[in-house]
Amino acid sequence: MTQPTYFVEEDKILSALFDEGLDMLHINKPESEPLYAERLLTLLPKGCYDRISVHQHYYLKQEFDLRGIHIDNPQQPVPDGFRKHVTRSTSSISDLKEMKRQHDYVMLHSLFDSLHDKVTASLDFRELENAHRRGLIDKKVYALGGMSLESVQVAKDLGFGGIVICGDLWNRFCIHNEINFHELIEHFKKLKKAVG
Repeated sequence: MTQPTYFVEEDKILSALFDEGLDMLHINKPESEPLYAERLLTLLPKGCYDRISVHQHYYLKQEFDLRGIHIDNPQQPVPDGFRKHVTRSTSSISDLKEMKRQHDYVMLHSLFDSLHDKVTASLDFRELENAHRRGLIDKKVYALGGMSLESVQVAKDLGFGGIVICGDLWNRFCIHNEINFHELIEHFKKLKKAVG
């Protein structure tokens, strides 16, 4: 998932991540103008559009022929005209059964403390294990929140179908005064290998 704000080297970093095997990119820029999202998309290779979902400005899905849209609010209805490739977020295990039926996948957040988002883990490990045993956590549920190289194996053991990386990656690059993003790319390679 992207940083919540735009920055100068972003298109170069995202292109390099796609080159290194990034499966899916979620562009999440709350409270941003659509013009900036359009500009970012025009700077990315068209060949990766089918691996990009947007969290805001849903019209971009059609305009750029993107993979899909993501809805952050569990209560928000799916906008008219969007039936394919819709994903959603929730922090409630009880939402998973119904959401998995209606969406490509669901991001279950607040698994671990997240310094990037200043969020404290709200899900209990025993509750997560129980959800996995009951089949609620499976390949259609992705782990979000405080995901790092150290927590990848925990997410795999709990049966998550994937992980969403944000802070663990972006904290390795200062958007204000760095241009060399080599450390970020190297860390992504380690994460990719750990996920398998």
